Amino acid sequence: MDENEVREETEKHIKKVSFRLAEMMTVLAARSAFHDKSKLGDAEFPTFVKFTPKLRDTTYSADKGSEYQQYLREMKPALEHHYAKNRHHPEFFEDGVEGMDLLDIIEMLCDWWAATERHADGDIISSIHKNTGRFSLSPQLAKILENTVRNMKNDDASHKRGGDE
Repeated sequence: MDENEVREETEKHIKKVSFRLAEMMTVLAARSAFHDKSKLGDAEFPTFVKFTPKLRDTTYSADKGSEYQQYLREMKPALEHHYAKNRHHPEFFEDGVEGMDLLDIIEMLCDWWAATERHADGDIISSIHKNTGRFSLSPQLAKILENTVRNMKNDDASHKRGGDE
């Protein structure tokens, strides 16, 4: 291959990657528009009206004996409906997180992160650690989630390192 052919092939590759990224962004944009809409329906909304203020005053915990988990048990019918309608929850899949795709994982992480912001003592890194046990996340996936949060929190410069080098 000569220099021009290499340049042409490289430009084709860049366009294909750009297309795939745009495709994924389109799916994520659609998910953002419809995220958790089932919570506003009759099967879930009354339960969330009752328990959202209670959950706000608790500490997120995977411990079965915690107040947080007690509220989840009381919310069970609404939560089961919610999980069945929203694939960004591991409970949507028979095999949990292993049934998810990368876009499900991204939405799940964003959901966890936003949920931590509803609690006075919420912390996304702590939530990832707790959910690692709760959902049997692999250490590798847990580390990727932590890295994603840390990089998103960092200065925009951390995302610009892949420039024209």
